[in-house]
Order: sequence, then C-alpha cells, then structure tokens
Amino acid sequence: MPSPDLAARLLHRDDRVLVLDKPAGLPVHRGPRGGPSLEDWLPALAFGKKRLPQPAHRLDTDTAGCLVLGRTKPALAELGALFAGGLARKTYWAVVRGAPPAPEGVVDAPLLKHSTAKAGWRMLVDPAGQPARTEWRVLGSAGGLSWLELRPRTGRTHQLRVHCAHLGCPILGDPRYGAPSGDAACRGAPECDAGRLHLLARAIALPLDPPITAIAPPPPHMQAALAACGWREAA
Repeated sequence: MPSPDLAARLLHRDDRVLVLDKPAGLPVHRGPRGGPSLEDWLPALAFGKKRLPQPAHRLDTDTAGCLVLGRTKPALAELGALFAGGLARKTYWAVVRGAPPAPEGVVDAPLLKHSTAKAGWRMLVDPAGQPARTEWRVLGSAGGLSWLELRPRTGRTHQLRVHCAHLGCPILGDPRYGAPSGDAACRGAPECDAGRLHLLARAIALPLDPPITAIAPPPPHMQAALAACGWREAA
C-alpha cells in the first residue's frame, strides 16, 4: 500500500499516549512473509522522543480505526494492564449481511483456534474454547444489510468476525467467516465495496488520568454501505 501519512491520522496525542486511525489493510506488525506494516512508519510518530511508540493492543490488518500506542515504557505498561483487565472500552461498527435475530443482545460463545493442513487456521465457536462475550445492537438496516454497533467484553482473536457469523449475519467482505465477495450483499448499496472487510474500531475510552476518548471516522470503503443503512456523515 502507499506510504500513509500517519501523523495526519492521529485522533489523540499527548506525552504518553497516541490514538491512531489505522488505515484498513495496514498490518500492525510485520508478518513472517515481510511486507509493509505499521512498524515501518513508527518513526514518523516519535515526535522527538528517542523511543518509538508501540501498540498497546491488537487490531487486525483489515480492520480500520482506533489503535492505541504507548510512547513510554510506563505508559505502555499501564495501557497493557487496562486492556488485559477489560477496562478499555472499545466500540466497533460493522456492516453485516442479513440481520441478527433481535434489535440488540449479547453473544456469549467461547472461541477455539482450529487448524488443518488444507485450510490453515480459523477461530470457531467451541465449548472447549476461551470465554468470549460481545454486546451488539442494530443501528440501521436496508437492502439485506445491517449496521451494527459491537462492544467486545473480551479480546479474543477474530472475536467480532466469528460472533457476527455465529449470529447468522457475517460481516460484509469477510473472506474467512463470511460469504464470498461479489454476491448480492450490496444490492441495497450499489457502490459499496463488498470485497473489503466492513469493520471499524469506531471508538476507544481509556480510564487514565485524565481520561482519553477517541472516535474514528468510517473509512471510504464502508461509507456507501453505512449510508444505505441510515448513517449520515456529520457536517
């Protein structure tokens, strides 16, 4: 992907913490196969500090939105404790195919990593897995799509993607847990990009002193589908 101007994508900056609006498609960490990642552009976020900022939590490559970074060792340790303790309040938006069974609810379904030589690994709902809990509510719907607000209360790998699929409404553009791209999922939003994951880390609230809150705007590839479901961009 082209070199992103990450400094222009900061949602919050102080002497200890940064909150970045991470672009979709940018891995947070360099993978075993190499390629561009957030690590390549961390020097642009140092702002005079000798120590480069470091991510305090995970965000999938194809998920856009709020990513928290610590600028000092003490800040990173404090942030790590917040995320590990479930004290960081995370809010996500997703556009899904179909609709959940009610206007709001909770998915309480444990997740376990399964691997096969043929298909590789994926997370599955399994009673033997780790506890996983997601609160959800419908914000809008149209044309076979629904716009959901998701609040994960645990932080399992691919939790929101698996839980939405478990509800019967996989996230639009999810190649692993959803339907193939190019189907009729976008019939209510003819300009939407069904081939990209429609998942946004919309907001983060950190109970620090002083508290930090940040809100990320929807990325361009999600806007048509969101608009079809009732979202309107603020003036």
